[in-house]
Amino acid sequence: DKMVEMALDAVLTVARPSSNTSSGSADKNYQGGMSKMEIDIKRYAKVEKIPGGEIADCRVLKGVMFNKDTTHSKMRRKITNPRILLLDSPLEYKKGESQTNVEITNDEDWNTMLRMEEEYVENMCAEIIAFQPDIVITEKGVSDLAQHFFAKANITSFRRLRKTDNNRMARATGATIVSRTDEIQESDIGTRCGLFEMRKIGDEYFAFFEECEDAKACSIVLRGGSKDVLNEIERNLLDAMQVVRNVVYDPKLLPGGGATEMAVAAGLRHFGQKVEGVQQGPFMAVGEAMEVIPRTLAQNCGVSVIRTVTQLRAKHAASYEEGEEFQKCNWGIDGKTGKLVDMETFGIWEPLSVKIQTIKTAIESACMILRIDDIVSGSKKKGH
Repeated sequence: DKMVEMALDAVLTVARPSSNTSSGSADKNYQGGMSKMEIDIKRYAKVEKIPGGEIADCRVLKGVMFNKDTTHSKMRRKITNPRILLLDSPLEYKKGESQTNVEITNDEDWNTMLRMEEEYVENMCAEIIAFQPDIVITEKGVSDLAQHFFAKANITSFRRLRKTDNNRMARATGATIVSRTDEIQESDIGTRCGLFEMRKIGDEYFAFFEECEDAKACSIVLRGGSKDVLNEIERNLLDAMQVVRNVVYDPKLLPGGGATEMAVAAGLRHFGQKVEGVQQGPFMAVGEAMEVIPRTLAQNCGVSVIRTVTQLRAKHAASYEEGEEFQKCNWGIDGKTGKLVDMETFGIWEPLSVKIQTIKTAIESACMILRIDDIVSGSKKKGH
């Protein structure tokens, strides 16, 4: 239950209405005006595995965390409602791309060169400090001099953050990643984070950016006794998140337990009886193939396969008996006892998108096999 709640929480946090308007009218008609959701759990829902603790300590953060410490020991380690600036440029003196040799004849020229380097870094820091951010995060390096200026201005800084983590920070805090310090605008500062705090877990420090307002990115903190336990939890959680993603992306469900497959089989058989001649064959063949799911469920339960499948087929066929109009039938097989149950009251549902993909893949595979020459042809025995 804990993993299910976490999967739901993570997917609903990441989900947002799709900004792609190229499908236009199709999106407007979808679900009576609802637009399709954009759910990128691979990029914006990061799983952080920390050995130690209990499984009950696992949680989904309304924000982002990463395994980094502040660049200077005197920087603030807890800030409420911080102003966050994200950079992907280095805050250190830029070395020349080609190798250069400088010949100095006067000792004052050497001091001038050093002062120019310091002024370059100082100007960059001044451009940043002018916007009064509380936290500065860059994907590149931060020089000792820049750290000194930031500590003096009461600004916390982080360096060499991963590109993926920086993208999640931007989405969670509302900040924009800036490439040059002279291009910073007030709108680039992220203000949606409610709390920044450095916490020590085990021997390592982690930066937590929590309580983000309308966070569209999240970190999932997993705790467990060993790495093997954490890997197993992660696999289960990712499976659960994919199921939730499918339902949120296309919120339509079908009854499970072989009920959907048997209903499709009964419908194809009913329609196939109206078709005459050779064209009737495919309807009957696909209808029979659909029954493999309820048949397999019955086999796994150890009950009489023929009796169970026949009873289920009769229930679904009865939905067509009262006139031509189809009557809804949600009966399927209980995967534990093998008895026939109404899936609506039993509470077993499966995403529509998965069912459609299963049928498409099965038919495409069959067509591909039939297209290959000399595979379905009969072989002659030697001597005949």
